Amino acid sequence: MAIFRSFAFKYSSVVYRNRLFSSMTDSRGLVLGVYSDEKTKSNKLTKAAEKYNAQTNGQLLQLIDLAGPISNGSQRTFWGLGGYTAVSVVGLGDGAKDWDALEKIDGEKENVRIAAGVGVKALAANKIFNIELDDLESAQSAAEGAHLASYIYQEFRAADKQKKIPELQVLSDSSKKDEWNFGKVLANSQNWARTLSNTPANHMTPTLFAENVAKNMAKGVEVVAHDRQWAEQQGMGSFLSVSNGSAQPPIFLELTYRGIDSAENPIALVGKGITFDSGGISIKPSAKMDAMRADMSGGAIVAATINALAETGAKVYVKGFIPLTENMPGGRATKPGDVFKSRNGKTICVDNTDAEGRLVLIDALDYAADFKPQFILDIATLTGAMSVALGDCLTGAFVNNDKLWQHLEKASESSGDRLWRMPLLKHYTKQMTDFSAYDLDNIAKSGKGGGSCTAAAFLREFVPKDTPWVHLDIAPVMGDTSDQSYLGEGMCGRPLRTIYELIAQNYQRK
Repeated sequence: MAIFRSFAFKYSSVVYRNRLFSSMTDSRGLVLGVYSDEKTKSNKLTKAAEKYNAQTNGQLLQLIDLAGPISNGSQRTFWGLGGYTAVSVVGLGDGAKDWDALEKIDGEKENVRIAAGVGVKALAANKIFNIELDDLESAQSAAEGAHLASYIYQEFRAADKQKKIPELQVLSDSSKKDEWNFGKVLANSQNWARTLSNTPANHMTPTLFAENVAKNMAKGVEVVAHDRQWAEQQGMGSFLSVSNGSAQPPIFLELTYRGIDSAENPIALVGKGITFDSGGISIKPSAKMDAMRADMSGGAIVAATINALAETGAKVYVKGFIPLTENMPGGRATKPGDVFKSRNGKTICVDNTDAEGRLVLIDALDYAADFKPQFILDIATLTGAMSVALGDCLTGAFVNNDKLWQHLEKASESSGDRLWRMPLLKHYTKQMTDFSAYDLDNIAKSGKGGGSCTAAAFLREFVPKDTPWVHLDIAPVMGDTSDQSYLGEGMCGRPLRTIYELIAQNYQRK
């Protein structure tokens, strides 16, 4: 007992002394990993942590063992240990590889993301902003978790009230710097998508969105903003019908990234770009309507995904299509029951102006099909029904091609942004097309639920039958999700890393 008291006194003095040091500008923090078995109460350090433990003459492991295992996703901070102001040791689980297959996730990679995020947040909370990280034996995942966790949207907060963002780097002797930098690019691209989605709607109109993309997009990407006149010439009556009630002009944003010189067909990404969704004449309830500034999250993710592909030099040819408009209840707004003609000639009765996302997407899908793409992927915060079905940890995926789904599912397991396949049945199609006065209605005939499925069936009518296609309904993961602690509050930018993984791993020219 006397030994413990003596140690406790010594340790507390170290805590006190170094908290004073932590306010200094040269304060440095370190994040290290440990695998802990709570059953046997044993701890195993990562390779980088083992090296640091040797430098402290075994004191690091001694301190960990004294207080017991560090559970998965938690951390313990040690002050004045070695050459750093503070060392955050993060729990990586027990290192076992028998993850539950039903979870549909690479648990080892996700544990690393969570742990890296926990460590960075702990050090930043103690005013330490110069942080080095162990690669946690999965450098890309560590970089993703760390940079996603350090993101804060605070653009309109007073300068003296803004929180400082940590400067992050992998340990200088890490052999995985390229992997770290790769993960950093993906995370920063996702953070850009989060910023686009978090920005208040009066600062992110269709015009301002297009300007932001043109200004911040990586080199090598062509950005073309088509105006209303161009959309009219294209016959995009469905897209333009949504813009009728807004004073802000619509823009159809077209992005082109050619990472290869060959003439092969592109991959087409289509993102919903409703920069604010009031519901139009079918107006939404006022509660939480402010979140509808992020109804352009699909478009933000398309732009940010193409940015990531360009920054990493991916050997692919990708086209992005983002129909941008507000959905407002102005004097010229679409009225329930109005009928419009889409780009492919089909007529649509708009019985609910709050089902507008599908109306802007279909003209973009039809335009994308003109390029004969290898596949089309559209992404949209489309239906509240999907959130009811899946909660806040999954994206709903509707896919017309089994091989494409297999690639997509594998990508989602690796990225940690999970998807769940939903049904594309003729039963749902009939609900959207069985009308005598017009070709389609934008809401289902029966009204007996399945709103996400009928919305996907509506979109399917505008995709060529021989074109592989996936529709991602990201309403469940638009913002404030609870399964990825490293994301924090606000809009999420999910599942950008899944889309990147899908393209890079399966369609990149070797």
